[in-house]
Amino acid sequence: MTTSDLRADSGATIGTQRWARLLPIVFITYSLAYLDRSNFSIGIAGGMAEELEITPAVSALIGAAFFLGYFAFQIPGAIYAERRSVRSLIFWSLLAWGVLASVQGLLSSATALIVVRFLIGVVEAAVLPAMVIFLSHWFTSRERGRANTFLILGNPVTVLWLTVVSGFLIEATDWRWMFIIEGLPAVAWAFVFRAMVSDHPQQATWLDPAERDAVVEQIDQEQRALTPVKGYGEAFRSRNVILLSLQYFLWSVGVYGFVFWLPSIVKAASGEGIGMSGLISAIPYVLAVVLMVLNSRASDRAGTRGRFVWPWLLIGAVAFYGSYLLGPDQFWLSFILLTLAGGAMYAPYGPYFAQIPEFLPRNVAGAAIALINSFGALGGFAGSYLVGWLNGTTGSTDASFLLMAGCLALAAVVMLLVKAPAAEPASEPAR
Repeated sequence: MTTSDLRADSGATIGTQRWARLLPIVFITYSLAYLDRSNFSIGIAGGMAEELEITPAVSALIGAAFFLGYFAFQIPGAIYAERRSVRSLIFWSLLAWGVLASVQGLLSSATALIVVRFLIGVVEAAVLPAMVIFLSHWFTSRERGRANTFLILGNPVTVLWLTVVSGFLIEATDWRWMFIIEGLPAVAWAFVFRAMVSDHPQQATWLDPAERDAVVEQIDQEQRALTPVKGYGEAFRSRNVILLSLQYFLWSVGVYGFVFWLPSIVKAASGEGIGMSGLISAIPYVLAVVLMVLNSRASDRAGTRGRFVWPWLLIGAVAFYGSYLLGPDQFWLSFILLTLAGGAMYAPYGPYFAQIPEFLPRNVAGAAIALINSFGALGGFAGSYLVGWLNGTTGSTDASFLLMAGCLALAAVVMLLVKAPAAEPASEPAR
């Protein structure tokens, strides 16, 4: 991985040691988080619903319980990460969610599953905002789109292999062993994370002093260029934070409705077994990975964010609507559009999360990221519940596809209202 030829005012070239060491770590960490929140959808499609007599409505409630805990602990976790330590927070979170994820394979009632899913949401709540905060300590604004993309690539890449491996794990054993086996890596990784990570460049003995001094100087300069914000209340009331909270809620309805129910939709429409359904369901995430990398690189080069977010969401909305028009009777044509929708929904994540520390100073940026992400959690709750409920109630995917299309279109419109940060070099040509 290489960076652009970025330089601090001192003339020192900002090197690449940070990329080689830190980005694989944040990628794996978020991958494990996403694994242990998303394999529930594979378990439901792979026999859990039948064995525990879980109806579609109850299944949707269990899947959505995660987001209630995720919503409630976003801001406290982010404040702890900024004021105290990302390293400590992520270490304990990894241990807790790994154990809880494995425990799912030992449960025998829907009530217990609701409780455990809620607790997984609690311990994972601060992971994304904490990691975005962490990257803002280590990477400059011209690097952050790509850095955030490598973090969030843990989402589609994990789903890519998760749907395949989990499906075949269930076929080889059963859904219980799938949960038990897939929870253990997070426990082991907690100790690797703690050994490899420092909260700030100044604490990293492995970092070349020239690279350390150059990146610290440039990030400090960027902070001084931002308009001061006195406290969390002022940040939470700002126009951009309010708009982005609404926008991310709508976006997440589409994303999580898609992620949680795609395996079941594919299995029902294609008539394939759970193993092959998992393999088919992985296809949209291949496109998502490619588009995320290309889009974040283009955003960093252009020095702008918004125009690398809203068009993709609009494309996703149109693709969902087209898939609705084709219907399940033309599954493979419909699936091509679903693949496009999935890729388009993921493409903007890097630029999206890069923009928040670019219009808010570090004393409030972490909490603002958490607030926005907490509304995303509510959107995830609504998307995973409503899509499952609509599919179960209507007996088809038509209504849920229209829901996801409408929410993505509204998310694109709201994104157009977000003002570019004053410090963002929006008119600077690509380099």
